[in-house]
Amino acid sequence: MTQSSFWARRIHSLSGVVPIGVFLLEHLFSNSFSAQGPAAYNEMVQKISGLPYVLWMEVFIIFLPILFHAIYGIWIAFQAKPNLVRYPFARNWMFVLQRVTGILLFFYIGLHVYETRVQVFFDESLKFRFFEHMKELLSNPVWFAIYVAGILSAAFHFANGLWTFGIVWGITAGPRAQRFSSYACAGLGLVVAGMGMTSLLGFFTH
Repeated sequence: MTQSSFWARRIHSLSGVVPIGVFLLEHLFSNSFSAQGPAAYNEMVQKISGLPYVLWMEVFIIFLPILFHAIYGIWIAFQAKPNLVRYPFARNWMFVLQRVTGILLFFYIGLHVYETRVQVFFDESLKFRFFEHMKELLSNPVWFAIYVAGILSAAFHFANGLWTFGIVWGITAGPRAQRFSSYACAGLGLVVAGMGMTSLLGFFTH
């Protein structure tokens, strides 16, 4: 591994936690306002959309880091040579699922951005009826299934990536620390998945 490749992988690992992981948690928390009904959710969307420099923040803090993480992650995925048949160990499965969910998320995020940010850009009135827009979208069983798959993929990818981050950056160096970290990250993954599903189901409770 070259020096540039070494640091690229380090930055790739870091970007999955900061800023992408932080944004994921904030995004799911904001979307959980769906459980409080259309008025609360639409007000939250309007507040976020009205933040100063929101477009620049989205580009440099969200979109560009996600684009780098996705493209470099896909390159890493196609460089990997997993052997589940010969080594069907749990960690080998986690390695493969991390790559698979990363590729799935690349397409899911593209669809999600189009259905949310792109459509709002061309029709600003959606900001005032975003709850209704999302409810209509998710009422389609195909779109609902896509969003469920996207949320579960994001929860796993983030949790497993955080576990790997601890090893890559020397935070969890020993077996005991890595075992404790695996439990903590698995718990966090369940919380993230729960937040995401609560957000989705919130559109159908009002």
